[in-house]
Amino acid sequence: QVQLVESGGGLVQAGGSLRLSCAASGRTFSNYAMGWFRQAPGKEHEFVSVISWNGGSTLYADSVKGRFAISRDNAKNTVYLQMNSLKPEDTAVYYCAADATSVVVTTALREYDYWGQGTQVTVSS
Repeated sequence: QVQLVESGGGLVQAGGSLRLSCAASGRTFSNYAMGWFRQAPGKEHEFVSVISWNGGSTLYADSVKGRFAISRDNAKNTVYLQMNSLKPEDTAVYYCAADATSVVVTTALREYDYWGQGTQVTVSS
């Protein structure tokens, strides 16, 4: 079992930056690909980014490419999402998730086995 706890959300003006963190419990964190998803009010969960177990492979949604950066520190059991040049349309609850079984990184929500409780990001215009 893996428990995930996100932090770092908040209110920021458009053009600003935030760094989200996701702390994981469990000794097998370093074996898992880790993803970030978000859910805006009235919308479904949306893929944001994913990083492979060793950080060697990353994917980004087109909407955040060039503005967001995902990274991980396996020694600290933590994955990060650096968000720059934030836009009002980035407003959402952001969730981290662990993929314990996929061979390659995936954007598919259904492939993720463990989820955090989410952290709110609000970008004002």
